[in-house]
Amino acid sequence: MTTVHVVGTGTIGEPLIGLLCDLKNDLGIDEVTFYKHSPVLTDRPKIRSLMKRGGVLVVGEEKINEFRELGVEPTYTAEEAIKRADVVVDCSPKGKGLENKEKFYKKYENEVKAFIAQGSEFGFGKPYAVGINDEVVKNEKYIHVVSCNTHNIAVAIRCAALDGGADNFVSGRFVCIRRATDISQAEKYIPAPYVNTHKDERFGTHHAKDVWHLYNTMGYDLDVFSSALKLNTQYMHSIWFDIKVKNPTSNEEVVQRFANEKRVAITHKKLASLVFSFGRDHGHYGRILNQTVLVAPTVRVRNGNEIFGFCFTPQDGNSLLSSVSAIMKTLYPNEYEERMKVLDRFLFDEV
Repeated sequence: MTTVHVVGTGTIGEPLIGLLCDLKNDLGIDEVTFYKHSPVLTDRPKIRSLMKRGGVLVVGEEKINEFRELGVEPTYTAEEAIKRADVVVDCSPKGKGLENKEKFYKKYENEVKAFIAQGSEFGFGKPYAVGINDEVVKNEKYIHVVSCNTHNIAVAIRCAALDGGADNFVSGRFVCIRRATDISQAEKYIPAPYVNTHKDERFGTHHAKDVWHLYNTMGYDLDVFSSALKLNTQYMHSIWFDIKVKNPTSNEEVVQRFANEKRVAITHKKLASLVFSFGRDHGHYGRILNQTVLVAPTVRVRNGNEIFGFCFTPQDGNSLLSSVSAIMKTLYPNEYEERMKVLDRFLFDEV
């Protein structure tokens, strides 16, 4: 029996569990188990919905009775689920993945084929984004799926510069314009734009640092720097980019290079809510799985070699795509491309 275990039911965990359950036959997965940490009454509808989709509830041994009192029946304890899984995907809150690695995952390295962590778990394992460094994550025990904005920056670099040759990239400057919270989150909303400091002298914020490490797995040493701010909106992250290249190019050539990438969507919409709405209406769990959505009218080439523009980040959809990709690479390395075709319905050429 092939089993995938997902730890956490938050912004990424919940849609990932739903995606794996809905497509498990095509993906070649027999069982999807998921760990829920706290027996919260307001989370009961979510738990029941995931169980109706076919997910198997996993809880801490000490909380079994509390979940039963809530009206849901756990099947496995946390460590039982880890031990019997083929792949474990950690979608727990920031920092918890690294803690779980030390506390649990290292104990079961012989039983589990791969452990995959999400977002801000720097140091968990080899950085990964589908379509960027697929070849270097083969046979990796620990894989770190980079954050959604890091995905966005990485594919912008690839399409704007590296498609023109490995040495075409000169430098990249990025501003991550982030939503305050996901629409599923009830706390930490902000009353006004909030700017972040540049904690890293070389990279600015972690986004550029993560992109550097992602491309460094393939031998690149990129000159990248990022800034970040949050806006008081719950719609979508956006990225402003300034990428310098060696080879002369044009607005049309840049847009075409983005359009040629299977996992990139092009839009002529300038309002994030309209792109968000498209995902709600046509995506899975309200998410399209594209790496980025390029706003074509904003692309501007200056002096033939400096590329400016904006792109939207698809609501963690790119991280979900990379997570499924990492799972499939682990379970079916020889059938990977065929298995991944089932997700093509959530990849759009245009939004």
